[in-house]
Amino acid sequence: MPGLNLTRQEASQRAETVTRVHSYRVDLDLTASETSFPSTTTVEFDAEPGTSTFIDAITERVHSVTLNGKELDPSEVSDGVRISLPALESSNTLTVVADAAYTNTGEGLHRFVDPVDGEVYLYSQFEVPDSRRVFAVFEQPDLKAEFTFTVRAPKTWNVISNQPVDVRDEGADSDVWHFGTTPRISSYITALVAGPYTKVSDSLTTSDGRNVSLDIYARRSLMEYLDHEEIFELTKQGFDFYERQFGVPYPFDKYDQLFVPEFNAGAMENAGCVTILEDYIFRSKTTQAMIERRAITVLHELAHMWFGDLVTMKWWNDLWLNESFAEFMSHLSAAENTRFEHAWTTFSAMEKTWAYRQDQLPSTHPIVADIKDLHDVQVNFDGITYAKGASVLRQLVAWVGQEEFMKAMNSYFTKHSWGNATLADLMAELETTSGRELRSWSQAWLETAGVNTLTPSVEVDDSGMITRLDVIQTAPNEYPTLRPHRMTAGFYDFVDGKLVRVHGVEFDVDGEHTEVPDTAGRQRPALILLNDDDLAYAKVRLDDASFDTARKHLRDFENSLPRAVVWGAAWNGTRDGQIPARHFVDLLLDNIGAETDSTTILTQLRNLATTLRMYVRPDAQEETREKAAAGLWDIAQGAEEGSDQQLQFVQAFAAHATSGEQLDTVEALLAGNTTLPGLSIDKDLAWKLLTALVAAGRRGSEDIEAAAEKDNTSTGAQRAAQARAAIPVAEAKEKVWQQVVESHELPNVIQRAAITGFTMTTKDSLIRPFVSRYFESIERVWTELSHEISQQIIGGLFPQIVDRDVLEASEEFLVQLGEGKDSLKRQVMEGRDAIERALRVQAADVIS
Repeated sequence: MPGLNLTRQEASQRAETVTRVHSYRVDLDLTASETSFPSTTTVEFDAEPGTSTFIDAITERVHSVTLNGKELDPSEVSDGVRISLPALESSNTLTVVADAAYTNTGEGLHRFVDPVDGEVYLYSQFEVPDSRRVFAVFEQPDLKAEFTFTVRAPKTWNVISNQPVDVRDEGADSDVWHFGTTPRISSYITALVAGPYTKVSDSLTTSDGRNVSLDIYARRSLMEYLDHEEIFELTKQGFDFYERQFGVPYPFDKYDQLFVPEFNAGAMENAGCVTILEDYIFRSKTTQAMIERRAITVLHELAHMWFGDLVTMKWWNDLWLNESFAEFMSHLSAAENTRFEHAWTTFSAMEKTWAYRQDQLPSTHPIVADIKDLHDVQVNFDGITYAKGASVLRQLVAWVGQEEFMKAMNSYFTKHSWGNATLADLMAELETTSGRELRSWSQAWLETAGVNTLTPSVEVDDSGMITRLDVIQTAPNEYPTLRPHRMTAGFYDFVDGKLVRVHGVEFDVDGEHTEVPDTAGRQRPALILLNDDDLAYAKVRLDDASFDTARKHLRDFENSLPRAVVWGAAWNGTRDGQIPARHFVDLLLDNIGAETDSTTILTQLRNLATTLRMYVRPDAQEETREKAAAGLWDIAQGAEEGSDQQLQFVQAFAAHATSGEQLDTVEALLAGNTTLPGLSIDKDLAWKLLTALVAAGRRGSEDIEAAAEKDNTSTGAQRAAQARAAIPVAEAKEKVWQQVVESHELPNVIQRAAITGFTMTTKDSLIRPFVSRYFESIERVWTELSHEISQQIIGGLFPQIVDRDVLEASEEFLVQLGEGKDSLKRQVMEGRDAIERALRVQAADVIS
């Protein structure tokens, strides 16, 4: 049998054999062991008589397999991953009794012990192929069924699943929870969460008059930090917006949101039982960027209740549509129906930055990717699937009209409720409501890869009047498609000291040259901005005069969205070697202090970190880093007391502090000898300051252990793991290598923290000894470990040393890599590309 993978061909063949799955009855016992649990699954399904197939079941041991009353020998039909099902009848009953294993990787049924009180917390994570780690299942999205869960759990626990509880049988030490039967859903959105979770409750009335409970759950030790009022408000605003826009009532019986520990993603759209990253419970002062990201996440998962859960893709090649739709709708609902009215600014700052980066990697792919198997699915949870897809959907909605788009969604949900659909089904509805032909649009945008670049060409006469303004569209050689773009060109001049749009024209870009209408005969403005409303998905350039204005006056834009577009243009120009890296540093230091959008600040500070570490010429890096840290400290001191900006700039200053005087300031901040009005050195900020000092060699193990003792929490354990790994000595790096690469002894989030700390150094000499060991080890890591854990290691530990030696080592590895290892190849190619790009950008960092 082929192991953990499942090909599209196998899934298609199985769907022809298994003509309908009626139901699953799943019985789990969570009281038996700390490492595994008994799992009994009974499946009722129809099939073509006389055929055979298999069911997925990742097990520690299979005790019995009974098919239509006949006992099958587990040693003959089960290999621990699949169970063979021979001689099927037209109607079949299968019962599998097995033991399944808890994980500490965030896959399947994850088990966590709270260090604060020793309590055990469980939660499931099944997307893409991991419900099979808990029960026997036909693990593919088009074989939907009804699910009924029965769970035995310790008496002090709460147990939550997709449906409300029908009956709870109470025993002396344990209770048995009987849940209602779900509608027809895919297995990957079933869910189980169990442990002494506590909750707060609310409810709402849906558009069809039903009362739906809204419960929020979290660990006991975190409930004091849960700001449930805001989450309830966002949830209700999302319900209101989606039911009005779609014209379809919420499809499930309840809506639980559960903050769970050691989660790998932001959240998961389990039907009526959404699991969310615990970091979204803020125990310390946090940034508005993080608060808004949580809001987008809440709205994103709620959108999935319709798109993904009610109507599900037939196969994973339409995964992009699932995620892009939810990402688009979450920002639309935030902008139109919540206090986060500037959501499209943050979309431009974060999502599009991610999308442009992903689309320029050698691993880029069309939005509609060719998903041949589960390995392809797992590596395609990327910036194309989420951010580029959402960007393109935004353009599509602008083109067909939002009202027409939502009418199409109403028809799509109505026709395909509780079933599966494809992109073609959605496009058919859109063509009907909009009256537009969408096949050519789909070919240009969804079936080709790469990002276009739009550059202004400005001709002026001696008096400064524009005689012609053109948009030049280019495409990379590897992906030469030129696409149609609906966009706005904005003219900006100074009005009362602010850069204000004095003229704007909306038009279509088509082909290599497009003249911008209604611009000839106008006085050239201080700045010309293509894609001013950020509707188009394309990199934009600034002409020389406009860039000069931006360098000096980016801070003076009246509105946040054009600022975000200009920030993006500057960053893309830097990554492409069009703008010297040190010019980007100057632009940032001159303007970031006046930025009001928290996500824009967060994104640009991340870009600054990349620039200082990888893009500035080696002989200028130390000087530029010291200059950047000094500038950030000045900006932090001038920031509003207690503001989001103040917090972000202090954190960035500490991360880049390099001189003795700067590190003395970080020491003084941590000790409380230097203070900033309104700045509280709470637990999380203290960890950031301490870790910066550790990475610089100013603090060590004793300081870390003292801090860990004071913060005996899951978060504290993660912060301590990162700090230990950041100690700038060979022994500390070697210990991380042994724990992560050799013994695999760390839980998922502790491993992630240790990898982050391992790479927190500006000293290549600490990392260089691991270059050859990395390439010697990663194929074994990829083969032996789960996708989530191996991806953390392979991507996180790729040696970030900008030199030819790493390039050559990467190339040698890729040449010798065998067939059938595309996901491993992709990760190494992406790491190699980052080094290759950095070398090009460093070469362009020439200051005249």
